[in-house]
Amino acid sequence: MRLLTHRSLAIALVAASAAGTVACPSAQKQTFITPPPQAHAPAITEASKGPTTPQANTETRNAAPKPQATPTTAAATKSDPVADLIARAEKEYQGGLESYRAGNMEAAKKSFDSAVHLLLNADPSLRPDDRLDNELDHIMEGVNGLDLLTSQEAEGSGPPQKSEPAPIDEVNEVTPPVDANVKAKAEAEIKSTKSDLPLMMTDQVAGYINFFSNRGRGTLERALARSGRYEDMIRSILKEEGVPQDLMYLAQAESGFHPLAVSRVGARGMWQFMGSRARGYGLHRDFWVDDRQDPEKATHAAARHLKDLYHQFGDWYLAMAAYNSGPGTVQSAVKRTGYADFWELYRRNVLPRETRNYVPIIVAVTIMAKNPEQYGLDDVNRDKPIPYDTMKIDYPIDLRLVAQCIDASIAEVQDLNPSLLRLITPKDRPYDLRLPAGSKDRFLTAVELIPADKRMWWRFHTVQPGETLASLSRAYRMPIKSISAANDVEDGSLETGSKVVIPFAPSKNIDTGVYARRITRYRVHSGDTVQSVADNFGVSVRMLRGWNHLKGDSLAGRKYLYLHLPVAPGTSGTQVASKRSHTTKTAAKTASDAPGAASSGALIHHKVKPGDTLYSIATAYNTTVAALQRDNRNTSILKPGMILVVHAAR
Repeated sequence: MRLLTHRSLAIALVAASAAGTVACPSAQKQTFITPPPQAHAPAITEASKGPTTPQANTETRNAAPKPQATPTTAAATKSDPVADLIARAEKEYQGGLESYRAGNMEAAKKSFDSAVHLLLNADPSLRPDDRLDNELDHIMEGVNGLDLLTSQEAEGSGPPQKSEPAPIDEVNEVTPPVDANVKAKAEAEIKSTKSDLPLMMTDQVAGYINFFSNRGRGTLERALARSGRYEDMIRSILKEEGVPQDLMYLAQAESGFHPLAVSRVGARGMWQFMGSRARGYGLHRDFWVDDRQDPEKATHAAARHLKDLYHQFGDWYLAMAAYNSGPGTVQSAVKRTGYADFWELYRRNVLPRETRNYVPIIVAVTIMAKNPEQYGLDDVNRDKPIPYDTMKIDYPIDLRLVAQCIDASIAEVQDLNPSLLRLITPKDRPYDLRLPAGSKDRFLTAVELIPADKRMWWRFHTVQPGETLASLSRAYRMPIKSISAANDVEDGSLETGSKVVIPFAPSKNIDTGVYARRITRYRVHSGDTVQSVADNFGVSVRMLRGWNHLKGDSLAGRKYLYLHLPVAPGTSGTQVASKRSHTTKTAAKTASDAPGAASSGALIHHKVKPGDTLYSIATAYNTTVAALQRDNRNTSILKPGMILVVHAAR
């Protein structure tokens, strides 16, 4: 789905962190205070009513995105063209949101397009002002989660990309009722529950036990199933870092143990770090990699952060609360009341609502997870840990080629490398590539056949019975001599089952019409040109110019470029480009990455022409209508410009 018009960008998630944005907790500075003596936690029934004082300059992960601040005085407004431009863009953006809520997708997209257009085409003298970039980030963050696909665009465009929502967002909005029977049962069980965290039963904890036993049961069961894959690793790291091992249930409540979980405000990964806090604990984040999505690295960072918070507050409940809302927020509440006790702060209503719910949610999840039989969870099938090999590589390589080297699916390789934001490993630094256990030697043997500087582009093809150099030349639309030279073969015969190198040139391996729905923001460096950036990211010059309203090759005056990353057809988080974004004159043909595709021949992208039918396309490629319907969604109505995936038979 494309968010903007044919001249603009698609639905966006800008991989950027604005100054002052909080980490998993807030990134605000705080002055250490010594907590008052621990008070006995009161038995809590109904939260008392009282004012909640917002913390100055403090945000939480659950806060809605805020527009870029602009001067408020009349004099400042008149004399500040940047503020004027931001106000115009913000007005368009807000108008788009109103149209979206009213169900008018076309009007919403037009308004969003106008907002982005205003900022991208600002006068060159205004572009150095960081406020423009911050406003653009704000707009794109807000639009990212909106499904703006119209019914017309949905036909043939492929499934929309869906981020894995962080469970904490949904659960935190609920204040469940207390069931007296549930509470009594839980109070009895908690006495025999062994945990290295303090477990306390209150009405709020009992309410969430009731919630996860009913409405939220599916969320809890899915998280427990996924926990089997990561539990041993998490407990080992928490023990190594010297913190309670049952803190693993914080990750269960936050993300359901999903490495790709993203909250509505951009907290990311299994431990839901915001960008600034992640950097503070050594998690690297750029346009290639986001370590917040690496389960092992993020667990180390979370453990260290929680340990720091415990040392600051002397209480694990307060440490959890600070993990959610920021140490500054909790510290201020302790200062105001004189109590370094979470339940007392809860009773006095001096913490944000989502933080007041946060700790009871984690305690409830911990109690239920440690007593599966009592809560009917003993029949949940836990995932098994997935072993893998790790090798450090110092060259960029496309994960589709990695999968071909080891006869695995692209999904398997991506699953083992969740921190990668794209299908290519970093170009400017080493990367620890994870491979299915036992496949390292096979990978090394296969990848040696391809020059290091060609591993972003070249592919393997598994030879099928009857295939020759001539047939591969026709299938991949490249000279026989190119294939022959890359494989050091002279005659036309090929051994069935062998791997043949297909030496794609960069210009032949792009513009297939398959791009990530989200966009990547690239900071322009000295010496960059349109051509060099296009080459680095594997997109065409024409597409890069169109996305950024560029005419020539110069990037003078540009601080950032926005682009969609090319991705494998059929993989999660991709879309097949619509008619207006597909710019090639002929369909590109590439070797298939899908399991079993090798037996059905080359994977072809067919661009629908006027008069095409499923039957005529199937006949042309010696396949069946059923196969086309299986491999493509929304084929009931074919329209010129649509891209169909075809496994051409041999």
